Amino acid sequence: MQRREAAIRRWFAMWLRGQDEGLEELFTEDVVYTESWGPQYHGRKAVGHWFAEWNTRGRVLVWEIRQFFHKGEQTAVEWYFKNQMDSGTVEEFDGISLVQWAPDGRICALKEFGCNRNTYDPYAEGDAPRFRDEKAKWF
Repeated sequence: MQRREAAIRRWFAMWLRGQDEGLEELFTEDVVYTESWGPQYHGRKAVGHWFAEWNTRGRVLVWEIRQFFHKGEQTAVEWYFKNQMDSGTVEEFDGISLVQWAPDGRICALKEFGCNRNTYDPYAEGDAPRFRDEKAKWF
């Protein structure tokens, strides 16, 4: 478990520094990586391209791990994420990554799930729901 948690911490730290510090040690060659809003990257080369390209357009400000859950060959990690794009747009959300481990200890699949931090109770004013008139987040 400690080795798996260290690998995930390393991946998050790479994003915080904006530098590839060993993708080949973290991911299998045929990894499948799915972002919470739909993009999916097939293979370590594609993950590396996405990582390098994204870091030309923005910067991860915070990627804080809240807790880990382990079961068999899977790990779930709960986290808080915040980034700023070069355009000035700031995004922040809570999320979970579901990680599948290969027999050699590297990540062979990873799916991210996001959750809006701007929550509210639609029943706070009565039995009929009152939803905010706002566009749903992309995740």
